[in-house]
Amino acid sequence: MRVVIAEDNALLREGLVLLLTSAGHEVAGVAATGPEVLPLLLERRPDVAVLDVRLPPGFRDEGLRAALGAREELPGLPVLVLSQYVEETYAAELLRGGAQGVGYLLKDRVGRVEEFLEALDRVAAGGTALDPEVVTELMSRGRDGGPLDTLTPREAQVLRLMAEGQDNATIANALVVTERSVHKHIGNVFAKLGLPPSDSGHRRVLAVLAYLHA
Repeated sequence: MRVVIAEDNALLREGLVLLLTSAGHEVAGVAATGPEVLPLLLERRPDVAVLDVRLPPGFRDEGLRAALGAREELPGLPVLVLSQYVEETYAAELLRGGAQGVGYLLKDRVGRVEEFLEALDRVAAGGTALDPEVVTELMSRGRDGGPLDTLTPREAQVLRLMAEGQDNATIANALVVTERSVHKHIGNVFAKLGLPPSDSGHRRVLAVLAYLHA
């Protein structure tokens, strides 16, 4: 898998390069500032991009803007965005740009090598990987009688795990229930959030998006 990295911290950037190459991936290019990112992505056209949210010169949202711009120029480009803190506005904006092939992780997650590599693979394959802390933050704010309030505690747990990108088997193991029970809870979540069975397989993320748009 060919990966482009955008990270201004030299230590973390080189650590990502070493981690990815050790896992058998090809680092197709690296960037350290916001203005470098989009031209690099358009030139190298990687399988997935790993981008810091905040990059020089402004250290505001240069990485996020580059990710959104790249997905406009290269539709379907998988992007995994890294952030030092939970910045729910950035996460929501990234997700509104499309649920397919999107990840938003806290930088601490990179240190958990297996989790990080699994998230990268999932995003590159068109799936979604949201940091558990990001999901908790997104789902806990602004609840004022919206559709999430109709979920049972168990359905809310299932939705959180779905939003992280977990499959049914992993959810079943985490909650110590059967996959059949998980399937039933997911069906209830979709129904309560107005996502009919005719929707695509990305209903798992659309369930979170439905809340963000509410």
